[in-house]
Amino acid sequence: MPNIKKTMEKLKHPNSRKTQTLAKKMKRVEKKDHNKLGTHIKQNLIGEKIVWFKDRIPDDCVVLTKEQTLELIETYLSRFDEELEQIALKNSIGQRRNRQHASREDIINITKKREQDEFATCGLEMPDLLDLDQVEVLKNWNGELRFLQHFKLKRFTRQSLI
Repeated sequence: MPNIKKTMEKLKHPNSRKTQTLAKKMKRVEKKDHNKLGTHIKQNLIGEKIVWFKDRIPDDCVVLTKEQTLELIETYLSRFDEELEQIALKNSIGQRRNRQHASREDIINITKKREQDEFATCGLEMPDLLDLDQVEVLKNWNGELRFLQHFKLKRFTRQSLI
């Protein structure tokens, strides 16, 4: 990227062919970097979700039953309840009319609603805890994102677990 900028400074005419090809190269590099960033963000979100499930699997359990999986998913869906209560408590104290943590509260509510809708309709994507091999992979996982490809993610709906 730096050598492209140096050559751009040397060019005299802004509409020359060389300038246009260098501009195309710069756009391509920027687009590639942007796509990489999106991939890393997505991997981080999936990794956080898998770590959450890993931390809450009982150590003595080999495979979870459907009832245990349903209970685990419901605790996952209610993971923000305590924070919402804290925000509501802060907003109720004092004479302020505006909401103090409005953006965080809105993000939590949107996320919560989206996940509940997913769980009710198309399914919530999570590691397959009903599979013996996947539970072993999850227990042995050290938290590195490069090993996310070893997980078999499955969509679970409320109907399939009842």
